[in-house]
Amino acid sequence: MKLASIAAVAAGGAVGAVLRYMISLLPFRGEFPTATLIVNLLGALVIGFIAGFNASGKYNATAVTFFKTGVCGGFTTFSTFSLEAFGLLEKGRTALGVAYILLSVAGCLLGVWLGIMLGKRLTGN
Repeated sequence: MKLASIAAVAAGGAVGAVLRYMISLLPFRGEFPTATLIVNLLGALVIGFIAGFNASGKYNATAVTFFKTGVCGGFTTFSTFSLEAFGLLEKGRTALGVAYILLSVAGCLLGVWLGIMLGKRLTGN
C-alpha cells in the first residue's frame, strides 16, 4: 500500500464529501430525495467517465485513485456499486450481476431497517 495512494483517497474523499454536502444545501422541496438522486446519478456518470477514460490504464494511477476511489467514494459509494454491477453485466455475467444488484439493494434496505430497530431499542424509542 502506497502512502501516495492513501493520501490521494483521503484528499479526494474530502473533496467528494464537500461536494455532496453542497448539493444537499440546494433548495429542493417535497419528500422525494432529489439531492441524493442527483448525487447518485452524477457519481455514476463521473466514475463511468473515469473508468472509460482510463480503460487503457495509461494514466497516473494515483490521480485515478484520487478521482475514482477518493472523490467518487466521498461523493457516493453508489457510483462504485453501479460500476461493479455494470462490469458484471458487460462481461456477460448476467446472473451474477442481477444477484449483486438485488442482494445489494435488498440487503442495504434490510440493513437500514435493522439499524433503525437496533437504535430505537437501545435508546428506548
